[in-house]
Amino acid sequence: MPSTLATPVHSEVILKKSRFIGCVQPVANRAAAQAVVDALWQAHPGARHVCWALMAGGQSAAVDDGEPGGTAGRPMLEVLRHQDLEGVLATVVRYFGGVKLGAGGLVRAYTDTVAQALLGAAKVPLQRMGALGCEVPYALEGLVRRELAVAGAVLGAVRHGSQVEFDFSLPQVDVPRFVVRLSNVTQGRIGWRKETIAE
Repeated sequence: MPSTLATPVHSEVILKKSRFIGCVQPVANRAAAQAVVDALWQAHPGARHVCWALMAGGQSAAVDDGEPGGTAGRPMLEVLRHQDLEGVLATVVRYFGGVKLGAGGLVRAYTDTVAQALLGAAKVPLQRMGALGCEVPYALEGLVRRELAVAGAVLGAVRHGSQVEFDFSLPQVDVPRFVVRLSNVTQGRIGWRKETIAE
């Protein structure tokens, strides 16, 4: 099962006078990742490179930022993939020390910097969520709200029209059992509007 990270974790590697400052952290998408990278450039104006890799489904990316192609971003991304991480950004700020490392040395340096940060990282399992919607008579609104709270569902929109409509999500593995339970406690006076799967 894929995991993300609970909090950012930092590392630092010194190799032949070059300093590699790494960080792995949870991010939602490429826009958030780019904001982190932009902030790193502002925090480290003297750095030679800010390389990064993002594992985030269809928004994944690997950026070498001027290092020889395939020596930074891609190896960093492979570390994230090997650890089965999702929604995680790895960044490495490099201060050049005057000694060239060669392609193999660069791959090792970027890989090791990310791997060291991950050693101290707390992983959080990602759950596939089921997005549901139902409608009930007004008299059952309180009952449904209590059942949602007990089940640990994440309540979305609630609309009050001819009936009360609820949008909510809960872990996909709990969906079938919860649908049966809610149908039973409302004595069949519930209308299920939709059932879609959300990542």
